[in-house]
Amino acid sequence: MCSVAVTPDSYESNGSDPVVSIRHLVKEFQLGSGLFSGSQKQLVSAVADVSFDVERGRTLGIVGESGCGKSTTARCILRLVEPTSGEIIYRKLSPTNGAIDEIDIREISDSELRHLRSDLQIVFQDPVASFNPRMTVGASISEILVVNTDMPRPEREDRTQELLTLVGLDSGHSQRYPHEFSGGQRQRIGVARALALHPSFIICDEPVSALDVSIQAQVLNLLLELQQELGLTYLFISHDLAVVRQVCDDVAVMYLGKIVEQAPVEKLFAEPNHPYTHALLSAAPVANPKKQRGRTRLLLEGDAPSPIDPPLGCRFQSRCEIGRSKDLCHEAEPPLADNGDGHLVACHFPEVKSVI
Repeated sequence: MCSVAVTPDSYESNGSDPVVSIRHLVKEFQLGSGLFSGSQKQLVSAVADVSFDVERGRTLGIVGESGCGKSTTARCILRLVEPTSGEIIYRKLSPTNGAIDEIDIREISDSELRHLRSDLQIVFQDPVASFNPRMTVGASISEILVVNTDMPRPEREDRTQELLTLVGLDSGHSQRYPHEFSGGQRQRIGVARALALHPSFIICDEPVSALDVSIQAQVLNLLLELQQELGLTYLFISHDLAVVRQVCDDVAVMYLGKIVEQAPVEKLFAEPNHPYTHALLSAAPVANPKKQRGRTRLLLEGDAPSPIDPPLGCRFQSRCEIGRSKDLCHEAEPPLADNGDGHLVACHFPEVKSVI
């Protein structure tokens, strides 16, 4: 199978319609600035040269173990965390004539960024932490309209009621406080608040990981219905592969700050190429007990490298059975390359292995 290196323009050449394009995104955090740390400062490589597109009307999922850089990548896109380098291009579609304006989010001013955030929103993992406990949920939603629009008060109240109804809540709930709702209801309110300014692109940062399974299904179905009804584009951050398979069109697998594999969701689950993806999928249980008993768990051996001092070559080499014995894996970093049909993998020795 041939491998073609992915260039920054290769997504465009496939005729895709990306809403957000990330090119060579890097985020490093500085350590060693404390009182007793000495003069030596160290850098944590949280996101290391990441590039991907999120196509209009589709959902891109980013999966990986905790600390791999998923949420940091999402926050860099909105500049909730300032990136160290790279490009973040947002393509704003004009509702009047259909023209597209390309905006480099890293280059715009703070005032322009505040205006742009009406198009780019986020649903956080913990809705409780994102609400003011002293404000009713109606006031929390209405506050966004006060800051960003010139709507008179009656219109703001009508819009608040409309949003609560849209996410499956009673309009009378606007007078209640966050602690009076269940976890699933609070997440619905978080979705309503994200929709207040008619965004086109929403980042869902592990939006159901803190919910019971039955409630997870309700919230996920709500997100899918809203996407169909409003034409939304999602970047979906999760560590739950079953959830990703249900809601995402495409999946990118991250390891130690880098994307190691990316493909349409069913193709990645059916034909994973990267050894890290093999291990992730083998660890995810399947609903069929007979099939589950016949599966073999692929256990990763070796220590995970530190993001402070990542290894030369492939970052997965110390935990990969092949990589530990191959000089090439220790000497050269594998590029994210197309192995055919848009299936991207960053591995010198990719292997299709069915583990589901």
